[in-house]
Amino acid sequence: MSREEIKKKVGYKAAELVENNMLVGLGTGSTAFYFIERLIQRSQQGLKVEVVASSQKSFIQAKQGDLNLLDINKISSLHLTVDGTDQIDPQKRMIKGAGGAHVREKIMASMSQEMLVIIDESKMVKELGKTKVPVEILPFAAKATIHHIEQAGYKGFLRTNIDQSLYITDNQNYLFDIYFPTFISSPEQEHQKLIQIPGVIDTGFFFNLVKRVIIGFFDGQIVIKQ
Repeated sequence: MSREEIKKKVGYKAAELVENNMLVGLGTGSTAFYFIERLIQRSQQGLKVEVVASSQKSFIQAKQGDLNLLDINKISSLHLTVDGTDQIDPQKRMIKGAGGAHVREKIMASMSQEMLVIIDESKMVKELGKTKVPVEILPFAAKATIHHIEQAGYKGFLRTNIDQSLYITDNQNYLFDIYFPTFISSPEQEHQKLIQIPGVIDTGFFFNLVKRVIIGFFDGQIVIKQ
């Protein structure tokens, strides 16, 4: 089974777990796309749900599918948020942000009764690391913020688009992608070091937010892990 087929399968499986009258947070990314796609289909078949989106991309997909979108600024809690991830370890700690929406995704996850993560088996790791960790920073004095990040011992680059223009998040901020060439022994400690730097809004580390994980295996098996 291809990775794309697995993404569709786990996204559709997650959508089947949504119940009537739920308030649902829509994640961002290629796997969340299939969750939203199936949720639209179920809504057209009579499922009654209200949703909020973590990104403009997910918002547009939901709007085009006539899902009942709410203003997230008018609510304080969600029943469920469904999202993918870049890496997840056995303690359900994660690195997210390849799609550039990790700050909004973290806010939505923290206001949810449950965060449900949908992945293919390649996203499961024994230890986090050997990948990039996005750090969202304010454009104001961004050069100084990056200098402080580098002074703290981190190496990385401002994320750019294909045309080499600076990548701008939906929050109108920059992303500084830090590269960890080795496994990270204490991701909580790295997060705390970074979050204390003025100008840093948040990192792509997620802790204590995930309840269930839907894992798609390349042999076609789907497992829901508590």
